[in-house]
Amino acid sequence: MRPAAVITGTGLAVPGLRDAADLLGGLLGDGAGGGADGGPSGGGFQVAELERRGWKYRDRASRLASCAAEPALREAGLLGEDGYRGPGDRSAVVVSSNFGVLENVCGAMDVLAEHGSAALSPMGLPHTGANMTAGWLAIDHGLSGPNLTVCNGATGGIDALYWARNLVAADRADIVLVVGVEPDGRSVARLHGDDGTTPGAAGRRLDGAAAVVVESTASAAARGAAPRAVPSGFGRAKDLPAAVRATVRGPVGTVLAAADADRPAVLEGVPVLDLTARLGGCSGALGVLQCLAAVALFDRGETRTLLATCGGAERDDAAAALALTPAEV
Repeated sequence: MRPAAVITGTGLAVPGLRDAADLLGGLLGDGAGGGADGGPSGGGFQVAELERRGWKYRDRASRLASCAAEPALREAGLLGEDGYRGPGDRSAVVVSSNFGVLENVCGAMDVLAEHGSAALSPMGLPHTGANMTAGWLAIDHGLSGPNLTVCNGATGGIDALYWARNLVAADRADIVLVVGVEPDGRSVARLHGDDGTTPGAAGRRLDGAAAVVVESTASAAARGAAPRAVPSGFGRAKDLPAAVRATVRGPVGTVLAAADADRPAVLEGVPVLDLTARLGGCSGALGVLQCLAAVALFDRGETRTLLATCGGAERDDAAAALALTPAEV
């Protein structure tokens, strides 16, 4: 049976990293990739790219998301010199972010408390809405299909991919741009009770974004786009073992998971790829970053099912799992 949806493009906007392959650097013991803690990457995304003409009034989350979305759309063959090449009315956006507008909301509240409502910026106030990042992505590329933002805590990234697959399966969209983005800043640090000076990955948080293009198999075939991976199974439950049991249907090659998650017995002995070990806390962007890493592993010849998991720690209210399989050429 043909899969309901396939992944055809990936994009990354994390300082020092170039693309999905760089997420693997230093984590598999082969020295592949680079950036962050994985050694030199030969360039990679630079925060200076956020200062584009026309972006003066955009917040950091929207800028990061746009920087990740463009290479994903371009890799999928949907973005050229003439702009977006897909059917705008059949193209959707799903964004996962827990802290995307926190800095904006806190800033607005500070202005209200100190100077009153008359001092609020009419350009900045709209960015206190949780869906602003998804809105900018739709405006940038003329994506007039469903437009969603998921603020689901630790499981947000996988939840966003789940809803993207469902939009395609339900024939609400042919193409879905999925972005996981978490900007770092003073308000995020204050929320975590952290002044940002804690050494090591445990004291860091992601300041970046990841994007994937999910589309129907018919859409990819019609455009001649090569599928990169298949989101073949999802599970969500109160705890990680239950989420994994609802997802896993056979042997797993690698688990993409945070080290502090409680892994079920069925995954004992399976190699673990922990992106948070070098990127720090990724919150709602983690599931999308894990999806990028899985695509990179498939590009390198992996043929087994890969399992991405989010949540499951004591502090989390739920856990989610996503099974990814290589696309048949």
